[in-house]
Amino acid sequence: MAVDYSLLERQLVALAAADSDPLALSANFVALLYAELPAINWLGIYVTRGSDLVLGPFQGMPACVRIPFGQGVCGTAAEDAVTMRVADVHAFDGHIACDPASNSELVVPLMTDSNVIGVLDIDSPQQNRFTEKDQMGVERLCQVFVGQLQFGQETIRGFI
Repeated sequence: MAVDYSLLERQLVALAAADSDPLALSANFVALLYAELPAINWLGIYVTRGSDLVLGPFQGMPACVRIPFGQGVCGTAAEDAVTMRVADVHAFDGHIACDPASNSELVVPLMTDSNVIGVLDIDSPQQNRFTEKDQMGVERLCQVFVGQLQFGQETIRGFI
C-alpha cells in the first residue's frame, strides 16, 4: 500500500489550524501517522529533557520512558541529529527493545534551527519495512509538524 505523504501533510496542516497547542498537535500528529502508515506496531514522540529523551504522545504498547542521548536508535538519532533508518533492529548494536515485536525502525529528529527538541520514532514488526521514500516523506512531515508548533512564551526545549 503506497502512502500519500502529500495528503498526510495537508491533513497535518489542517489539524494544526484547528488547534496548535503543542501537546494536542503532538498527539494528533502521532495518531494521524499511526492510522495511515501500514505495517506499524509503535509510533511516538520522545521529547528532549536535558541529555535524555522522555516519552511523549504515542500509539502502541507501553514503552521505554527515558532514553539517554547516544543510546539505542532514538538516542543515536538525537545525539547525531540525523535520521536513522534501521532495516533490522536486532543487528543494531545497543538497540533498546521496548517492544519485542519490533524488527525495523525509522527515527527522525525533530529540529528547530540546530536544536533537537525530540524525535519521532516509528517501529514495524517487518524487517526492512522503511524505504527511502518513507524516510523522505516522514522527514518532510516532521519539518511541517515542528513548523506548525506555536510555542508562545514556552521554551523550545521540552515543548510538551
